[in-house]
Amino acid sequence: MELTVKEVRVLGCLIEKGATTPDHYPLSTNALVNACNQRSNREPVVEYSEQEAVAAMVLVRQNGLARTNGSGRSDKHRHILIDALGIDLDQQALLAVMMLRGPQSSGELKTRTDRYATSQGSGFESPDDIEAVLTAMADKADPYVANIGRGPGQSQDRWAHLFGETVPDVNDLGTPPTPATPTTPASPSLAQRVESLEARLAVLEEALGMPAATSYPAQDD
Repeated sequence: MELTVKEVRVLGCLIEKGATTPDHYPLSTNALVNACNQRSNREPVVEYSEQEAVAAMVLVRQNGLARTNGSGRSDKHRHILIDALGIDLDQQALLAVMMLRGPQSSGELKTRTDRYATSQGSGFESPDDIEAVLTAMADKADPYVANIGRGPGQSQDRWAHLFGETVPDVNDLGTPPTPATPTTPASPSLAQRVESLEARLAVLEEALGMPAATSYPAQDD
């Protein structure tokens, strides 16, 4: 499934708010925009306009992953990921956090899913439990996640969702090459300039039928 970065953000927000603030769910359009632009628990932080968020929501609906219901003065938006993909609460929680914060290790995912409903009640008891859920999603015929290895200086492998475009992880960008410093060609020496002039003069004398000089006396300064 190929979702854009904006669609992934919208879908992740719907899952998060449905799990962590059920009293304010489904989300109004204004609440969805605010969720997308939230400054905490988001990597990167964005500034989507209402038009951008609504356009992304339309595409998420077209992919069969969400619904919008008219409710008087405001539309209400909700995801239907469990029904659409046949996943469970554990898988949904992990996907949401990866959609909102990019590639992460099982330890990071454990910390960041504490408020999500799971088969264990709320969150996960250990990173091993998370690894088991991630491996199951990665082993599907059409996998939802992939192990992308460790980033520089990290001790744990990271996992990323496979629902389409992702924002490049800063750990994957590497250090840009240092631009080469342009060098100024060295000026030719006096001897080299005299040699070049003598060669050009010899060609000219030959063309004019003049006898070539074998050498030219050095000039006093």
